[in-house]
Amino acid sequence: MTSSTTPERTGTAASSSDPTPPYLLHYWPTIPGRGEPIRLCFEATSIPYTDITNSDKKSGMKALISLISSSDTSILPHFAPPILQHGDLYISQLSNILLYLGPKLGLVPEGDENAIYRINQLTLTALDGFTNEAHDTHHPIAVGDYYEDQKDEARKRAHDYVRNRLPKFLGHFETVLQSEASKGGEYLYGGQLTYADLVLFQGLDGVAFAFPKAVAKLRKGGEYNGVWDLYERIKGLEGIKGYLGSERRLPYGNGVWRYYEELDDEE
Repeated sequence: MTSSTTPERTGTAASSSDPTPPYLLHYWPTIPGRGEPIRLCFEATSIPYTDITNSDKKSGMKALISLISSSDTSILPHFAPPILQHGDLYISQLSNILLYLGPKLGLVPEGDENAIYRINQLTLTALDGFTNEAHDTHHPIAVGDYYEDQKDEARKRAHDYVRNRLPKFLGHFETVLQSEASKGGEYLYGGQLTYADLVLFQGLDGVAFAFPKAVAKLRKGGEYNGVWDLYERIKGLEGIKGYLGSERRLPYGNGVWRYYEELDDEE
């Protein structure tokens, strides 16, 4: 499934004697989407992985479609990607995949038995605010309809999002960074990088693409400096910085985060 243009992690590759099975990501090609937080986890920790559909679109898409359209009742069906393949294990649903990867990649503090649940809580909240609700601004009525068929409703939804919902979620994470659970305010939980930070980073980056004027105004207001400091901190991490400047980082397009000038309400 790989080729000379394979967008694989270029960190330290696993040796041929390494018993650990490779990590394979199955997701729609050419867009960041809900596969991006998974990629960020691998990139931040320099763990090799293969992005199957972007490695070889033809065979990768064939593999992906077979996973989400299988009629084999002997296995647990997958509704939609992202799907993570790790050895014999295939799991889907973004938050579920992150729950699995977090401890394995060192993105959950050790010695805190409740950490995984609290990080999952932060992750789900970030996904609600900056991924799911952001998506619904351009498809507020029906996912299967074109944006052009629901533009009036989209304007209303986007207006409410940038006026009310986006500030509410930013304020929540500002409070999280000020809490004792953060342990210093540099990261969301436990004083270290967790996968919740990476999910928040991607959500903020996507929202800034979709609503550049509105986000610029919110940043200029100075009420959420802790959140934006975290965003810049993640952006500057060695693994993330290299990834963002590489061809592995896919451009935004017709995915979760989309730019429509008429929806970018800065007033």
